[in-house]
Parts: sequence; C-alpha cells; structure tokens
Amino acid sequence: MIKTLLRTAGLFAFAAWTMPLSAQQAAAPAPAPAKTVDADPALWVVKDADTTIYLFGTIHLLKPGLSWFDEAVRTAFDKSDELVQELVLPDPETVQKVLVATAVNPTGPSLSEKLPPDTRKAYLAALADLGVPAASFDRFDPWFAATNLSVLKLVKAGYDPNAGTEQALTAATKQGKKPVIGLETLEQQFGYFDSLSEKSQIAFLADTLKQLPDSEKEIDKMVAQWSAGDTDGLAETMNEGLDATPEIAKVLLLDRNVRWAQWIADRMKKPGTVFVAVGAGHLAGKDSVQAQLATHHLKAERIHY
Repeated sequence: MIKTLLRTAGLFAFAAWTMPLSAQQAAAPAPAPAKTVDADPALWVVKDADTTIYLFGTIHLLKPGLSWFDEAVRTAFDKSDELVQELVLPDPETVQKVLVATAVNPTGPSLSEKLPPDTRKAYLAALADLGVPAASFDRFDPWFAATNLSVLKLVKAGYDPNAGTEQALTAATKQGKKPVIGLETLEQQFGYFDSLSEKSQIAFLADTLKQLPDSEKEIDKMVAQWSAGDTDGLAETMNEGLDATPEIAKVLLLDRNVRWAQWIADRMKKPGTVFVAVGAGHLAGKDSVQAQLATHHLKAERIHY
C-alpha cells in the first residue's frame, strides 16, 4: 500500500505531523546531500480564450537537494493567480480535533489485540525495526498506523516532508501573496480511510507491512521517474497492485479524479490562471485527471521543457 499512500499527498504528509511524539523522535532524517540534483517533472496545461489551468503532480516526501521548482514549473506558478492543492493546511488544533474524531479509539481492544497473529508479529517487528515503542499506535485505527509506519520508514531513509513539493509551493504562495484553495478538507482525507471497514483497514495495514522492506526502493524509483518526467513509467509503477484493492483504488483514486476533473471543468468557465497541484499518481495512468477531463471535452496538453 505504499504506492496507494503516495497517491494521497495530503493525508500522507499529515501522517508525519500527527504521528505520536515517540514515533517522531525515532525517525531522524539523513543528512542533506552536498549538491543539488536537477529534476524536470511533468507539467500540463488546459486552456481556452480567457482561462489557463496548469496541472502539476506533487511528491510530498522528497530528499533535500532536488531542484524541481524552476524552469517551466516556476514560470507557470508565477503566471498563476492562485494555487489549488488537495487541501489547505489547517492549524495544529484543527488537525488534532479531526484526528481524535476519526482515528483515535480511547477504549476497547488495542490495535495489536485486533490483529491476527501473523499480522501482529509483523507489526511489532516493524515497530521494533523503526525504534518505535510497541504501544505507540495502540489507541489508533489500523489505517492510521499504516500511514505512519510508511512515513517513518521513508523518513528514516532520508525522505523529508518539509522538502516535499507542497511545502515549497505553500511557502511561495505566502511570499507572492497568492490565494490557496483546497479541493478537499482534512475531514474528507482522513474520512476516506476511516470509512473503510475494520476488516479492510487491517488488510490495508497487513499489506503495508509486507511492502515496508521495499518501500525505500519503490519511492526511489518513483521519484526518479517523476524527476525525469516519465509519466508512462510512473503510471506503471504506481498502478502495480491496484487491482488487488479495488475498494481502496476507487475511493482514493478514481472517485477523486472524477471530482477534480469536474472542478476544473467548472473553473474553466471563469477567466484567470490557476496552478493545480495534486499527487503525481492522479495525473498518470488510464484513470488520470486528464482522462476524466476528456469526458468534459477538455484536453490537457503536456508542456515540454
């Protein structure tokens, strides 16, 4: 499920913010690289006579030193009147309230007690490997433990939420005093997972545990494809295994792409220039936002640079 989580930029990034303190302390990022590495991720544009909408795929966890916010991406951003992201980052108090409402179970069996023996063994082993106390997620839902374990594994490998694309874009909007619009709310993003049955959540956690050992290799591959603008390769990599989890794929990918395409189609009716930044997986593959835009008779053209 690492690839599934990487599709949900907002939720995955928030996992790093809301994980228990003991877990945060266990995952220290690796030192920043000494030199900057150039990256040229894909960029698209949808336009008519008076409206221009740029589409940019984000990677919310990156290693420091990757230079992507330049050239055509920076030019498109600077031309835009507003930034549209999956969600607008709320204040810590709001995050805490939503977290308590959707992911915390103050009473009843602990998370480890809910897990089948094999999954429990793998879960406790993963916590130990990451240096996280065994009881860190006992009062949380399985989906929340899965997202946090994935983040912790990648942070330990040197990936940093503070180096992610959303952070850079948000900082640039403040500097340029651009408005930021969210396509979703934090309640929605947490709710996608919280709405899953406990059985599905436990299966989600079990699959995440199976993928953890290879997670660094997988994200390295995806970031390399993203950096090179290799959308076909990225689509193939990120779509692997989706057929095995049709419920999650529908909730996290297809349904959202359909809604976002509708939002873009509606926004095209008003003049202006907009920079839309969503998880890179949403702009790759047969069910992509671009594919959904075609149903509205809109064509997203790749900007080559």
